[in-house]
Amino acid sequence: MKKIPQCRTPERKAKMRYVLEHRQKDLSLIMANIWDPHNVSAILRSCDAFGVPRVHLYYTDTAFPNIGRKSSGSARKWVECVRHTSAESLVGGLRADGYQILSTGFSETARPLMDYDLTQPTVFMLGNEHRGVDPELDALVPDQIYIPMQGMVQSLNVSVAAAVIMYEAYRQRMAKGMYDQPTYDPETLEEMVEDWCTK
Repeated sequence: MKKIPQCRTPERKAKMRYVLEHRQKDLSLIMANIWDPHNVSAILRSCDAFGVPRVHLYYTDTAFPNIGRKSSGSARKWVECVRHTSAESLVGGLRADGYQILSTGFSETARPLMDYDLTQPTVFMLGNEHRGVDPELDALVPDQIYIPMQGMVQSLNVSVAAAVIMYEAYRQRMAKGMYDQPTYDPETLEEMVEDWCTK
């Protein structure tokens, strides 16, 4: 029988509890056919940094990249990844759960990221580095955001864009005190701590 590793020290377990107490269960991300492992790893690291507990993986024509355990790849074990193959069920399920879904894009109706209230249950959708958000997802999510920039180049690497977007959500939520109280009930929180102790 394989022995299940436990938290090595009380300090490590306390750190896990502290991190989980600051997770924002109503803040999430959709990664759509993002193929580069370095970008995916960096996005997951930013999710961990800003308290995003779960990402939705929409991979239909691109394989989910093999992420190593080094550096930012290690963040994957602290962020839940949920796979999807149907755009309709993905978007429909999130909407049914009360999320606003904001896609990155440059349409005429796209609005600056800061125009949105990101203290509401929110999911950000990020597309492939070369072609952007897939058309079947784009058709289902009319609300687009962009990051205002002042340079000649008007786009960012997808992992950098993800970090900027999540930081704005973090900034708004911190201002409202949303990181001061756990978003999970005590029982669920303890279950999550025990689960993390086995990772």
